[in-house]
Amino acid sequence: MVLPSQRAAGLVLGLLLVSSVAVTPTVAGTFDLPPIDRIVHYQPKLPLKVLTADGLDIAQFGTERREYVPLDEIPKLLQDAVLAVEDARFREHSGVDPKGMARAVVAALTGGRRQGASTITQQLVRTMLLTREFSVERKAKEIILALKVEEQLSKDRILEIYLNEIFLGQRAYGFAAAARTYFGKPMDQLSIAETAMLAGLPQNPYYANPVANMQRAIQRQRVVLQRMRTVGVINDAQLAAARAEKIRLKPARERTVPAAHVAEMARRAVVERFGTEAYSAGIRVYTSLHSADQRAANEAVQKGVLAQDRRHPWRGPEDHEDLPNHNGPDLEAAAAQALKPHSDDETLRVAIVLAANPKEVTAQLASGERVVIQGEGLKWAAPGLSPQAKPELKIRRGAILRLVHSGKTWAISQWPEAEAALVSMDTKTGRVRALVGGFDFGRQPFNHVTQGWRQPGSAIKPLLYSAALEQRIMPGTLVDDTPFTAANGWSPSNSYGPGEGAITVRQALAKSSNLVSIRALQHAGVSPARQWLGRFGLDVTRQPDNLTLALGTGLVTPMQMLRAFSTLANGGWSIDPVVIEKIVDAQGKVLFEAPPPAPLGEEQRAIPARNAWLVNDMLAEVTRSGTAARAQSAIRRPDLYGKTGTTDDVVDAWFAGFQPSLAAVVWMGHDKPRSLGDHSSATRLALPIWIDYMQAALKNVPVADAPALPEGLVRRDEDWIYSEWQQGGAVAYISDGQGAQYTEPPSFFDTLRELFRQ
Repeated sequence: MVLPSQRAAGLVLGLLLVSSVAVTPTVAGTFDLPPIDRIVHYQPKLPLKVLTADGLDIAQFGTERREYVPLDEIPKLLQDAVLAVEDARFREHSGVDPKGMARAVVAALTGGRRQGASTITQQLVRTMLLTREFSVERKAKEIILALKVEEQLSKDRILEIYLNEIFLGQRAYGFAAAARTYFGKPMDQLSIAETAMLAGLPQNPYYANPVANMQRAIQRQRVVLQRMRTVGVINDAQLAAARAEKIRLKPARERTVPAAHVAEMARRAVVERFGTEAYSAGIRVYTSLHSADQRAANEAVQKGVLAQDRRHPWRGPEDHEDLPNHNGPDLEAAAAQALKPHSDDETLRVAIVLAANPKEVTAQLASGERVVIQGEGLKWAAPGLSPQAKPELKIRRGAILRLVHSGKTWAISQWPEAEAALVSMDTKTGRVRALVGGFDFGRQPFNHVTQGWRQPGSAIKPLLYSAALEQRIMPGTLVDDTPFTAANGWSPSNSYGPGEGAITVRQALAKSSNLVSIRALQHAGVSPARQWLGRFGLDVTRQPDNLTLALGTGLVTPMQMLRAFSTLANGGWSIDPVVIEKIVDAQGKVLFEAPPPAPLGEEQRAIPARNAWLVNDMLAEVTRSGTAARAQSAIRRPDLYGKTGTTDDVVDAWFAGFQPSLAAVVWMGHDKPRSLGDHSSATRLALPIWIDYMQAALKNVPVADAPALPEGLVRRDEDWIYSEWQQGGAVAYISDGQGAQYTEPPSFFDTLRELFRQ
């Protein structure tokens, strides 16, 4: 009987015999050897990368994450660490190390610690040219090819290729990619402890990397550190400090900037332009996104959607898996196995219940960590913990749940049914600073920002009042806020019920009066108003040619609404949104670059400056005292403008608004349109998301000065009016929409206003 150790020793001895033979044509011809061109003429497969404007990763497309770095830019400490543990005699041998193989033989024969006998050149050959199958033939090929490679390439070139090519776990190829994947930093910022941990990965990258198994990674790191000390790379003090250093991995949420919908936009644009070769050609796409803004937008959307979901009843566990009936040592493994079919998520962590009662739930995460949920974390799902709970709601051992982490506590959650989107833009340049196309790209890749055509509801009113200004309807025009019935019997209403009489257009916008907007549109004319919306970038063909236009029953996308409100914010100029700034190849050559922002000139003007100023002046009242009063009170700055939008039955909820330098639009709804729930509104659903985002985005932005008064406006009584109407001619009062009374001399205008004020 041949023992495994004897078989291993015999195999290594056989390989020593092979390695001792000169690589002659006769010997090489014994095997069917692959060409070594792939190594000699090395062309790294570099992924298609999508980045933020400030250079942080959004996504990588391609099978391998790699960042190619020349050897002279790779820290010497890292080079020395890798050589110390993988191939200390690298500079001395010619591709195969007989001394190293001899040590492996002795260890195998004496039962000592298993030692690797492959040089770095052999590892490179095995990785790039051969399979990982362990056999005498494969090992012989590896040796012969390693000797051939050493004849063709310098030691520095071999080491450079190795350090950029070797697989290091978590889809990272090469040490530059691994440094960013695990620690979120470039190689030259790694500590000795971090360097040693990376240097230990080539031996077992799948199961001994710090994300998969930190304990195994630390064990391997200790081996590397000791080897570094033995060969003199570090001293005793450095060894002790490195052993004591606590390894801190890059937080999962920071490994990339969460912008999957933008990444998909970039991927499609590149593949359409350059084909599928782009996945391995090292193309980089720089977007206009600001990483801090994008993270704030993503957090705001997720927080808002989960809050909306918690307003509805608990729907029960996601699934149920069988677990052993005991709490023995195999329970952890059984729980981990049960969780494998269920995908984990960075926000909604998948977990399996180990024990449950009305006061406490113990669960295991996919990572193996056990957590306890108590108090507020159980409150929403309490119906599932009641002894009388319906079977479909019951939280019991084996139930699959979603958990969210807030501070030091955990709470039971679930995949939300509603969706939301947020997009923001620099109002002067058109550069999109944040774009969240939905709650979770993995579950719903549909981009609601660019593809979601929904009714805007009252969010369209500022644009319609902009049209009305050109039809002599001023902010101070009085309009009946009383019941309205059209000739066809249509009888809309306000969310707050009918008013008691006439109110000004300014008051109507702040209160979001439907009855006033309908009468104003009827007077201004539906056709002129529809055409005016085209100036803001809305698709006129998707807007109704009737009075329901006043209630926002047409179709828009969040991106269109962003463009429209940016036009108001910047004083009346139309700006095209830009998401993709630049595309470069692996060498940095520019393949595409968006034109720089053009100076805002009259050729870009969409609406008159005085028109934009007046609409904004009215919008300030909305955020100060109207339906969006929470905006200014929560963010505590006066330079905020915007409008809520809630459609019939609360199917869609919007908030579109801006600070003069930054506009943002939020939408919430269901993919298959249905009500978001009783007592819901845009003020309750969309506005809080907008506030959370703008609080973060405007944190270091000074309060804007009050915009300068443009030409063509004068103050009359208590409001502004176009200067040409100061002596009469503006609409003073609109009643049922069948006609309008115009002022003649100023005294009549004053008298009429005073009459209706009383």
